[in-house]
Amino acid sequence: MDVIIRKEDVKDYPVVFDVIQKAFENEEMSDHQEHFLVDKLRNADSFVPELSLVAEVDGEIIGYVLLTEIDILDEVTQLMNKSLALAPVAVLPDYQNQGIGSALIRASHDKARELGYKSVIVLGHADYYPKFGYKQADSFGISMPFEVPSENSMALELCNNGLSGVNGMVIYPTAFFE
Repeated sequence: MDVIIRKEDVKDYPVVFDVIQKAFENEEMSDHQEHFLVDKLRNADSFVPELSLVAEVDGEIIGYVLLTEIDILDEVTQLMNKSLALAPVAVLPDYQNQGIGSALIRASHDKARELGYKSVIVLGHADYYPKFGYKQADSFGISMPFEVPSENSMALELCNNGLSGVNGMVIYPTAFFE
């Protein structure tokens, strides 16, 4: 199967909406609102169009990933450190477990590095994201603004020492909570 990963285009929005909805339809650990979240994030200042990627097979969009800018507030110095949030990664059910989600995640990491970002935060499956290099966020001194099991709150350094000297509370764009 020949998978092409490319930047999402505005004309892709309706198809991506459906892909995300179908991908999370039977997911137990979901509020089933991910497709609406992406619509909100696209209209937020934190949206980086180059980090909104689709996966295509034979011209059909079958997967999606989004990295959105967030801040990590150092509670001592009150300085904000720029980072990214990975949410969501979605693959149509018929294409799941074939490496497409992994390819999307890796492509998003590569593009983020190219754009100069140093880290990514994700809330996700504790047994899935470590294969990409994610570690528990609290091991970097990073916490979430809400209750979440520490094994599901993870961070990734996109470059050597990408989180060196960065610690504190993740500040998500308001679109995550609307």
